[in-house]
Amino acid sequence: MDVPGALKSAGLQVTAQRLAVYRAVESSPHAIADEICKAVRSELGVISRQAVYDALNAMSEHGIVRRIQPAGSAARYEHRVDNHHHLVCRTCNNLIDIDCAVGKAPCLVAEHDHGYQIDEAEVIYWGVCPDCQKN
Repeated sequence: MDVPGALKSAGLQVTAQRLAVYRAVESSPHAIADEICKAVRSELGVISRQAVYDALNAMSEHGIVRRIQPAGSAARYEHRVDNHHHLVCRTCNNLIDIDCAVGKAPCLVAEHDHGYQIDEAEVIYWGVCPDCQKN
């Protein structure tokens, strides 16, 4: 992704902080904000937690990063913003990406939309990962 271009297209300033936040999300998919903050601080030195949260919120609102929050988990961020789902281990909480099982955005057609204009469906698969199955 051309992150500076995406930021400009969204009307957001291209700053060293936002670029560092994006790089942290890209290098550690599904990280929580505190982990991203730690990575950004190791790259830039000083940055407030609020500045990281603000960057994450602005970029997720504009589709530059994706915010997900599986049940019982803090919000997590990822750079992959295409239509895909997630698989979560019930034992260790490991979370991985998983492509859609059937074609393009198959879950967007509800039997009855109740007047809503549906633009996203969230599918999370739950199970036990191979490492936890061994224990």
